[in-house]
Order: sequence, then structure tokens, then C-alpha cells
Amino acid sequence: MNPFGQELLVLVLFLPLVGALLLALIPREEAGIHKGLALFFSSATFIASLFILGRFDVSAAGFQESLTVDWAWIPSLDVRFHLGVDGISLWLVLLTTFVVPLVVLGSFRGVTERTKEFMIAILFLETAMIGSFLALDLVLFYVFFEAMLIPMYLLIGVFGGPRRIYSAYKLFLYTMLGSLLMLLAMLYIYYAHGTFDLRSLLSAEMTLSEQRWLFWAFVIAFAVKVPLFPLHTWLPDAHVEAPTGGSVILAAVLLKMGTYGLMRYAFPLFPDAAVIFAPTLAVLAVIGIIYGALMALAQSDIKKLVAYSSVSHMGFVVLGLCALTPAAATGAVYQMLAHGLATGALFFLVGVIYERRHTRLISDFGGIAKVMPIYAAIFMLVTLASIGLPGTSGFVGELLIIAGTLTAAPPWAKGMAALAAIGVVLGAVYMLWMYRRVFFGPISHTENRSLGDLRAREIVVLAPFCLLILVMGLYPRPFLERITPTADVYVGRVLSVAAPTVHAEALVALADGETQAAIVPDPDIPVPLGPGRLALRVSNPDLDRARRAAFAWHRPEDLKPSPDTRRMDTLERLLERRKGFSIDDLPPGVRQRLRQEMERREAPR
Repeated sequence: MNPFGQELLVLVLFLPLVGALLLALIPREEAGIHKGLALFFSSATFIASLFILGRFDVSAAGFQESLTVDWAWIPSLDVRFHLGVDGISLWLVLLTTFVVPLVVLGSFRGVTERTKEFMIAILFLETAMIGSFLALDLVLFYVFFEAMLIPMYLLIGVFGGPRRIYSAYKLFLYTMLGSLLMLLAMLYIYYAHGTFDLRSLLSAEMTLSEQRWLFWAFVIAFAVKVPLFPLHTWLPDAHVEAPTGGSVILAAVLLKMGTYGLMRYAFPLFPDAAVIFAPTLAVLAVIGIIYGALMALAQSDIKKLVAYSSVSHMGFVVLGLCALTPAAATGAVYQMLAHGLATGALFFLVGVIYERRHTRLISDFGGIAKVMPIYAAIFMLVTLASIGLPGTSGFVGELLIIAGTLTAAPPWAKGMAALAAIGVVLGAVYMLWMYRRVFFGPISHTENRSLGDLRAREIVVLAPFCLLILVMGLYPRPFLERITPTADVYVGRVLSVAAPTVHAEALVALADGETQAAIVPDPDIPVPLGPGRLALRVSNPDLDRARRAAFAWHRPEDLKPSPDTRRMDTLERLLERRKGFSIDDLPPGVRQRLRQEMERREAPR
């Protein structure tokens, strides 16, 4: 383990918190010092995170051993301070450290009261977000995951709009209730397996019944964060009432906690349940894509329109995770980054016009491109990225997701991909409709004639977003080559572990030379069989997958044992030929029954 790698992760994690504690010691009246120190510590954190990128091994899949922290934290419960980086968390950490200093700089003019509290909340929130992406212990992840709720609640409840208290309470209740379900699931996992360590739990064996309940406990907690339809209703209220900086962080980073949680915890820990319920989540994702787009089209408030667009865009990410193909999973991670850039920039832009006009109604504008040409040009670029125009960051992610879903094996995948494509069209409709009404046409309101264009500070804030939007759209390779190996591990983990569980008598019959199979969902249901037929009983109700697995065995040359080979050796060899699937991958009970049955058959008579 590399000591410098440990120090680097700890530095990136706790540097914002150190800044927050230092700000707490400075008198409230020193607003300029608070702003300057917050910008310094957040910028230093971003620079430090770039060293993680520099030390990241592109050729290695999974977690980087040179970038790992594993210290005892609560030894009596085997809770560890375990941090790690892979191709998924790497870019989400960098997205976080990239956005926060821009939020701090962008808030210099907008936050004029309680500056100290605002900057402390932003820095504390940054540590919680980075910790959530780095944690590899369930308890540690839960601590950081819940810690994010405190500063976000304060940012909305203290610095928000007229309905800020209602929106803050709604955010708190939705998130807290979902998180409590996840906490109960974590405690059950510890009771059953004696550890909270993620990497150890990835090899733990769980029954299908356990996986079903635990999977949904985790999914509900993360679905609230995404937010996934129908748990999305807190988001438009939170966005509309939050200050500009809060909306930017909420859209750019916090929503990614939901999809990251699905990809890091829910799917890999409970692969059988994930495969079974992936179609259900895919349907909810597609509903969210279309519903969010239609709701955005119906909005009169620019900020609320952008908020509903997030519901639609995050649906694409969930669909990519459910497709369980390397291309779609890679696209899902890429889309997280692209959405964070485009939607974060959109909320900044909405905040700029609100500071000047104190209104966000589309009908209050029109023709402002004449008086704000730089603003209009940047808004256009970000709009095109949001709708996925080729050459921008949004195109690559959506293309990979839709293409990866189209090539997925399940029969539902192609239909979901086609419906998701409708959401792409609707996204172009509502964004371009909004842009035309705000920027083109005659200036019908006198107040708009005197609007000033972007100031130097605002250009400095928006320029990095625009640059990365173009870089990710025109040259995605540096991002993809770090994401793809880890996305392959994610897909392989879910699909290889979630192989249908077959009963011992079925495997023995296969080794004895049976060449046909009948699929039975319930192992206790008797099935009349003709000569030469095999009842392959499957405990996994995903019959389509089971059918494909069963008939992959049907060739006589694969099933007929050689005369001089023991049947058990033949069966093990046949299992190993199935893409690395061996007899040791079977559940212990099935494995034991299989060996007992083989011993009984081979005993002398």
C-alpha cells in the first residue's frame, strides 16, 4: 500500500472540513475573509484531487491499490475507515472538487448576509460528498451520506426563497426515510455476515429472499436521491427555493449520489435481485425520462424547467445501469458527468438573470440576446449540451446508453431504448422552446433593455464549464478509458454472480448425458417428462435468463461423459467451460447435494 496514496485521499477528503473549522473561528463581520478562505480551501482541494487523477492507473480495473486507505475505526464492530478509488468514483470526486470552488466564486455577489454560515455549509458539504464517493465501508458511507443532508437543509432553509422552509422539510423527510431503510438493511447484513466492509461483502452468499428485501431497501434510499419517478416530487421545490449555489451543487453532484449508490452498492451486493428487478427499474426510469420532459415543457419558470429536465436526464443514467451491458454502464457514468456540467451551468445562468431582473418567468423576457450577447452565446452552448448535440458532452453519454440498451439481451431492452429516444427529442423541444422565447424576438419589457451582459467574474465561473463541455464532447477518450474497465467489472459482477441456481438432480442429469431441458420456476412442482428430457428447476424466476443458460448446454458433444472419466470430473469440466462458471460458484447447499448425489450414484451396488 502506498503511503502517499493514503495521505492524498485523506488530504482531499478533509481539506474542506479544515477550511470550514477555520472559518468558524473568524468573526461573522469579516465577510471578505470568509469568501477568500472558502475559495482558497476549495481550490486547493481541486488541485489536490488532480494528483489522484495523475496517479490513477488506466490499465487497472476496479479499486486502485495505490490509492487506498484502510484503518480500524470502531474495532468492536469491525467498522473501518476504508477509502478507495476506481474509474467511477474518480470522476465523481473530480466533478465535486471542480464544482465547489466555482460555486464559492459565483456566490461572492449573490450571498450578502450570513456569509460565514453559507461558506461553512458549502465546505462541510464538500467533505461529505467526497467521503460518500470514497467510502468502502457501509457505516462510513452512511455517515457521509447522511452528513450531506445537514448543510443542504441549511442552504435551502436559511438562504432559499419564500417557500424555503417547506422545501427544506420535504427534502429532509424524503431523504431521511429512505436512508433509514438502508440503515436497517446494513444492520441485517452485519448480523448475517459480521462485516460492513464492501469488498468483503461482494463475495458473501445471500439467499434470493434476502437479496429481494435488501435490494429494495437500498434502492429506495438511492431512488430518492436520483430522483427516480415517483419519488421525485421534492426536487422541483428544492431547486426553485434553493439559492443559486445550492441548486448548482444539488444538480451537479448530489443527484449523482443516487445513481452512484445503485452502481456501487445495490446492484453488486444483490446481483440476483438486481437482475430480477432491473426491468422494473428500467420502466420507472423511462417513465421519468418522458414525464420529466413533458413537465419541463409545461413550466413557465426557467428554474423549474431546468429542475424537471434533471428528472428526465437522470432517468437515462438509471436506464444505462439497468441494461447491464458494458457500453450502457460506461454511458451511465459519462452521463453523470455530462449532466453535472450542463445542468450545473444552467442553474448558474438562471441565477445570473435572476440577480438582474428578480424574476424567472419565461414570459418576462424576450429578445435579451440583443443586450446580453455573451450571455446568450454561453446559454446556447450549455443548452445544446443539455439536449445532447454531437460535439458536446451530453451526446456521448446518451449515445452509449441507448446503444448499449439496444444491444442488451433481455427482450424488454429494445423497447425501453426506443422510448428513451423519445425523451431525447422532447428534451430538444422544451430547451429550444425556452431559449427562443427568452432570447429571440422583440424586447417587449422595458426593464430588459438595460440589462448588463456577463461580468468578468461570471465569465470566469462559466468558462470552465463550457471548456469541459466541449472537451468531453470532442475528445472523450481520457474519460472513457478510465471508466470502461470499472464499468466492465460492474456488469461482470452482476451477471456472473446472478447465474440461475440449478438443483443438484438437474446437474447430475446433465452429466449423465441428457440433451433437452424443461424450465420449471418452482422446484417443488412435478413436471411430466418424455423420454430423454430433463427438468431443469430454477430458483431464479427470471425464466428468460434461465432458458438461455439451460439450452447453452444442450449439445450432445458437451454433455456426453467420456467412459474413462468420473462423472463429477466431467461435470466440473463442463461447468468450467461456461465462461469461468465453476462448481464452486454454486450455493453451498446445492453444491453439497450435488456431491452427495454423485457419491450415491457411484457407490458399488
